[in-house]
Amino acid sequence: MLDANIQTPQWLSQMERILEELNEGVAIADDQLRVIFVNEPLARLGQYDRADLQGRTPDAIFPAADLPVVMRQHESDLRYGHHRFEFYLPRKDGQKVPVIFSGRVVEGPDGHRYHLVIVTDITSQKCIEQQLRETNALLKDQQLQIEADLALASRVQQSLAPRGLVWNDLCVETYYSPARAIGGDFGIVVPQSHDVLNVIVCDVTGNGIGPALLANRIHSEVLHELERTSSPGSLLRHIHEFAYTQIATDGCYLTMAAGRFTHRGRRLAFASGGHPPAMHVSNRGLRLLESQNGILGCLPEIAPSESAEDIELDCGDRLVLYTDGLVEVFNAAHEMFGVEGLANLVLQTADLPLSQVRQAIVGGVSAWRHGPLADDVSLVIVEVR
Repeated sequence: MLDANIQTPQWLSQMERILEELNEGVAIADDQLRVIFVNEPLARLGQYDRADLQGRTPDAIFPAADLPVVMRQHESDLRYGHHRFEFYLPRKDGQKVPVIFSGRVVEGPDGHRYHLVIVTDITSQKCIEQQLRETNALLKDQQLQIEADLALASRVQQSLAPRGLVWNDLCVETYYSPARAIGGDFGIVVPQSHDVLNVIVCDVTGNGIGPALLANRIHSEVLHELERTSSPGSLLRHIHEFAYTQIATDGCYLTMAAGRFTHRGRRLAFASGGHPPAMHVSNRGLRLLESQNGILGCLPEIAPSESAEDIELDCGDRLVLYTDGLVEVFNAAHEMFGVEGLANLVLQTADLPLSQVRQAIVGGVSAWRHGPLADDVSLVIVEVR
């Protein structure tokens, strides 16, 4: 309702100049909620003439549907002596300005109670909140797309994991686990003919999307090169030159161990570049097959030689190839498992059937490790029957 006969109390007239200097809107109502004062910033915010608000009560300012909200805050005023809530200020043209109402009951010098309300315009904050909501919605959509892409990439990456098989006198068991959804490891266990089986384990530096893409490309190049080369040493040299000249990415390097089995699996040609030592287990114990070359794809002057080590294998012999994610793990005391730890574990599994060796090795390393997997893990175990 509107009461145009409301007069500004004398004590308030003495404060008007101070209230007009404030940046925020100020309104004062009497104990019947009739507006007795509105400063210029508040009138300007609502696009009112101050005379438009003088003597008005909330039901003459707010729509009937929104009035219960205002009255609940008034009840809080009466009960607790103050209130603060986010709502809106109706403009003269019907638009709604988002504001914060901060109210307090005060007692005037005349002994009457008055309601002092400070009105803070939060239009800018609301615009920013809306922009943030829109940005977050966009980011959520992008995140869902990234997750879908990663899920697809993970399936593709899993297809690069080496597969176990039985070939002539050899049985092959494999294991692969990326540190993230996708990684930079891959393995190849592929017969080239009835007389040749190639076994390769490769580790592209890093893990995640970039190394996974590089691993995919190098995987394809390895398969292509295997069709025409007969030497693991030649393969390493070609992959080194390919990575250095064709990919030419700063920090791109890889390690690789390559074995070529012939004579039904009884003879092995082996070459390795910068890779953790392979392990040859026989009735004479465990022998480490160290890398003959440095890491691949890094510096042109350290191109690997084309030579390979020739090894005669007997029935019961095993060859263990792996990536450094299996040995560069730490326990709670910050001790690294290392090649020595893996070698001891491999020896402990020497009497186990091949079908149990893979899980025994992976389980033993996991039991040692403290915390989550930090690097991709690939493992290939070959046994001569």
